[in-house]
Amino acid sequence: MGSGNKSGNKRGKAASLGESSKVAGQTAESLKGAEPGNRTSGGNYKSSFAPPSTTSSSFTQPEGQNYHRPDQPTPVVPRTTARDFPPPPLPVRKPALTDTPVAVGAAADDDPTQPLLFEIAWEVCWQLGGIYTVMRTKAGTMVESWGDRYCMIGPYNADTASVEFEPAEPSGAIAEAIHRLEEMSIRAHYGHWLIEGRPRVLLLDFMSAFGRLGEFKYTLWKDHGIEAPDNDVDTNNVVVFGMLVGLFFQELCRFKPENRPIIAHFHEWMVAPGLMRISFLKLPVATVFTTHATLLGRYLCTDNPDFYSKLDSINPDQAAGHYAIYARYCLERGAANCADVFTTVSDVTALEAEKLLHRKPDVITPNGLNIQRFAALHEFQTLHKQYKEAIHTFVAGHFFPSYTFDLDRTIYVFTSGRYEYTNKGINLFIESLARLNHWLKSGNIPITVVAFIITRAPYKSINVDVLKSQAMFDELKLTCERVSEEIGHRLLQDVSQGKMPDTQHLITEGSLVRLKRGLHAWRSWKQPAIVTHDLWDDARDSVLEQLRACQLFNAKEDPVKVIFHPDFLSATSPLIGLDYDQFVRGCHMGVFPSYYEPWGYTPMECVANGVAAATSDLAGFGSYVLKHIHDPANNGLFVVGRRYASFDQSAHQLTEILFNFALKDRRGRIELRNRVERLSEYFDWHNLISHYAHAHRLALSRKAGTAGGS
Repeated sequence: MGSGNKSGNKRGKAASLGESSKVAGQTAESLKGAEPGNRTSGGNYKSSFAPPSTTSSSFTQPEGQNYHRPDQPTPVVPRTTARDFPPPPLPVRKPALTDTPVAVGAAADDDPTQPLLFEIAWEVCWQLGGIYTVMRTKAGTMVESWGDRYCMIGPYNADTASVEFEPAEPSGAIAEAIHRLEEMSIRAHYGHWLIEGRPRVLLLDFMSAFGRLGEFKYTLWKDHGIEAPDNDVDTNNVVVFGMLVGLFFQELCRFKPENRPIIAHFHEWMVAPGLMRISFLKLPVATVFTTHATLLGRYLCTDNPDFYSKLDSINPDQAAGHYAIYARYCLERGAANCADVFTTVSDVTALEAEKLLHRKPDVITPNGLNIQRFAALHEFQTLHKQYKEAIHTFVAGHFFPSYTFDLDRTIYVFTSGRYEYTNKGINLFIESLARLNHWLKSGNIPITVVAFIITRAPYKSINVDVLKSQAMFDELKLTCERVSEEIGHRLLQDVSQGKMPDTQHLITEGSLVRLKRGLHAWRSWKQPAIVTHDLWDDARDSVLEQLRACQLFNAKEDPVKVIFHPDFLSATSPLIGLDYDQFVRGCHMGVFPSYYEPWGYTPMECVANGVAAATSDLAGFGSYVLKHIHDPANNGLFVVGRRYASFDQSAHQLTEILFNFALKDRRGRIELRNRVERLSEYFDWHNLISHYAHAHRLALSRKAGTAGGS
């Protein structure tokens, strides 16, 4: 999922393989051949995974790509054959009553027979990555359906809570449960999240209970067979918070009306211990666990370029030990198998979860957006022009001191997201840019393509030459405005006196001198910089290495120019000076050909802004588009084949997409933006929330069946 920086997604081998072996050594038997959802007779899920081997590894490091250079002929590969797709369902703006498991509206809030729904995530009121976007954008729609019977639970962070959280007085069983926690010296903060819908939230201060870490880790080992390492700070935080969540539900069940159902929906491995406690204690709570991306999958995909083709042969226990994340993996796998309903965000991630977590997801719950936040009605074309002018200003200040080109015949494309060079398809994007440069130059086509790479990489500061160029352009612009004002004043004076304007009188010698001095000072003999900031290690930066290999140096004769901006965009930046959403609206196309992308919010945000986007069939969003949108390419949504295609074939397909898009005239691009904007309704939460409703109904049904059977 465009996509999150989770505490568990740290690259590299944070601990030695010997520590991983210690973590794995407490397991007694292999789960190989066991049915998904293996539980003991007491309803408890115990870790029973085969210990990972630390003496050898079957995971090969990525080999260097042989990138195609512009001076070499582009190989011809077969084009993807056309496919027939069923028409997508008609979008609706409001949820249907049948989409929710209970009656909708405030009238049902006081009915003790109606279920309570709790959603638990580490990123409630705490922005760290993509889960924050999911929880925040979905909240308004959930409140519409559930009213005050909906509550979110997350960890308390004083810094973020001071901005995003508003305290309130709890009532009913929740108030009684919070009171019991406080009697145990556990601080709990109840109130509202200051976002659309103002959902109720409960923030548990896990640091107030950190003195019980040893007790909680012993419980995790004794009841669930998972040994958490002492030197893993993130796992320690997760264990404490998860145990507090379990205690909350234990107390809640004591005070709730006996016939009132409770649903607890857990997101990601960071809240897994809470779900496992509910299962072990056999609490009357229907549970749902959603993995937005498997923890192990992120690590494996980074080190294995052919991850999906090797998926069947991967030993997940050995792999988890290899990356020193075995305890975290045990928590994720335990939650997936303990939950009444297991869901994931796409069929791509479902395949991965089935192989790595040993349970096939019951429901696919795709991510959506609050499209209303992006809605500009009929103004989105005007906003595109407005923000494109701001990008024009940056591009002119960056390139024009060295050479010029026609901005009216310039196409702006970009990619963005976390700096995962292979996973996010940045390598494929650059390779396609090199081929596009070769095609445009060979055909002598008078079009310029400026490609932006927006991500966050370690840097020292903004490059002095880049900053100076923008500052001098601003000064030149100010000089021109002053001269223009003087000309306008003299022109009005001459015309009002019945005189024909005289060019020499309009532009004085002093004005010409100022213009010439500003122009000479602004000109530069240097080639325009590729990266806007000074990186800490530019010699070994993956993006710069590939740009050098592809000979994309921003030369005057190259129609494709590249800007690598190694920081997130901000309207206060002295460079581009736009927020991310504004920058997206000003561009012509977003390109996100990810190799590993459980969902992918970035192309969705492009669609919401009326901007054409390219994704891949290995991204959850791309897979969803292929299954539900008829003729997506004709509607400005391009899906690059990566699942069954080689790197070279995928690069060729993406190059064709970029080339054909660049050849469109202005009218063609306007028509495409209109079609893209109309697609945005399909990805609104009001349409996609029905998948969550189905998961909740299924969880209630299964919990009721279990209770009836016992």
